[in-house]
Amino acid sequence: MKPSRTSQLVIAFATVYLVWGSTYLAIRVGVAALPPALFAGVRFLLAGLVMLAFALARGAQLPRSPRDWATVAITGVLMLVGANGLVTWSEQWVESNQAALIVATSALWLAGIGALGPNGERVNARTVAGLLLGFGGVAVLVGSGLELRAGPPLAYAALISSSALWSMGSVYSRRHPVGAAPIMTAALQTLTAAAVLIPLGVLLGEPARWSWEPRALWALAYLIVFGSCIAYAAYAWLVHEVSPARLGTYAYVNPAVAVFLGWWLLGERLNPTQIAGTVIILLGVVIVTLAGGRKPR
Repeated sequence: MKPSRTSQLVIAFATVYLVWGSTYLAIRVGVAALPPALFAGVRFLLAGLVMLAFALARGAQLPRSPRDWATVAITGVLMLVGANGLVTWSEQWVESNQAALIVATSALWLAGIGALGPNGERVNARTVAGLLLGFGGVAVLVGSGLELRAGPPLAYAALISSSALWSMGSVYSRRHPVGAAPIMTAALQTLTAAAVLIPLGVLLGEPARWSWEPRALWALAYLIVFGSCIAYAAYAWLVHEVSPARLGTYAYVNPAVAVFLGWWLLGERLNPTQIAGTVIILLGVVIVTLAGGRKPR
């Protein structure tokens, strides 16, 4: 018996909410021992092969038009090489809870970028207020991190850029649907990222820094199975099923999960200023989400 659309949406959102919230912890554990480009590249290679095999076994067809292949390449580079790759690189210095909170601005970027163009989702005054408030919270959080020298400025810039790139890829994917099943599209995007990140890691001399530390390898395995094969496939499906504003709701659940896990398993803390920035960010995200996007122009 096929699940109802409501059940499918609930399962997909729950997967993205909970699993992606835990990936920040796994990335932080992984890059403590593994070089970032190869770490991300191996993750995407193995996850992509698993998803591709699953998609083919289910009878999914490869994209047939050059336009579809171009969309796969563009979105794979934006969302996985650019966005996820920058998060992985930055977590060498920035704690997982702060990384998750800054990446929470993806919901703000999604609403803002989703409003652009002739087919954009209209935004109202509340949405604009939420966007400004949320980005103000990021300024507070990042400013506190820089003051405490928790990470280099470039790492924080990378995290902010990752949110923008992820949102650009999401909106582009929504507006240029690929003529293939979502799981096939996700598999090909993931393999595209691997094809970029693994050679990049080799050029940077990362193979000499590769470690077989069990803890890091368990983190890698978790990211392959849950972070990519399951959660990313769920997100790829949601991109075409819900509005950008509604899709962005994951951005205020993921940080809560990440902050709790970072505190519980890694002993991460937030100082009062960072907590204030966190509250401001999440309030802005909630305002944007509740304001929602109206029908396309």
